[in-house]
Amino acid sequence: MISDKMTAALNGQINAEMYSAYLYLSMSAFAAYKGWDGIAGWLSAQAMEEMTHAHKLYGYVNSQGGRVLLDAIEKPPAEFESARDIFAKTLEHEKKVTASINALVNLAIQEKDHATNAFLQWFVTEQVEEEEHAGTILARFELAGDHVGALFMLDRELGARRVGASSGE
Repeated sequence: MISDKMTAALNGQINAEMYSAYLYLSMSAFAAYKGWDGIAGWLSAQAMEEMTHAHKLYGYVNSQGGRVLLDAIEKPPAEFESARDIFAKTLEHEKKVTASINALVNLAIQEKDHATNAFLQWFVTEQVEEEEHAGTILARFELAGDHVGALFMLDRELGARRVGASSGE
């Protein structure tokens, strides 16, 4: 059984993961509108992965006797300056998610909730990978600069990602 405080914090993380999915879906819609089909596909897969994270938390809260209470999901931005901007914002967002996961781990340690701490270690590892992937893609866009050919190449490469292809699934 988890505490009310831990349950509330995990419910907040469920909302954060669902916002992440919503954000990546918004980014995907923008990329599709711009004709960057590979980037749109990568972001769509990322959105689905974030929903899987929310479901993982949802299942854990239920399994521990807590009550899942869903809250409104904030509207994500709909406009981006460029493909590079999308991945700069992706990296920035993943860093925020990492901080949120770390705060959950700290709360679990503070409450001596070893089961939740153990459960959250999967998310800790996942966030290392999420930041690494976003950072690598951003670095490639920065290296490409304004070269249109490089944008086409990166778009095609990112389009090769399939749902479930990351370590998260």
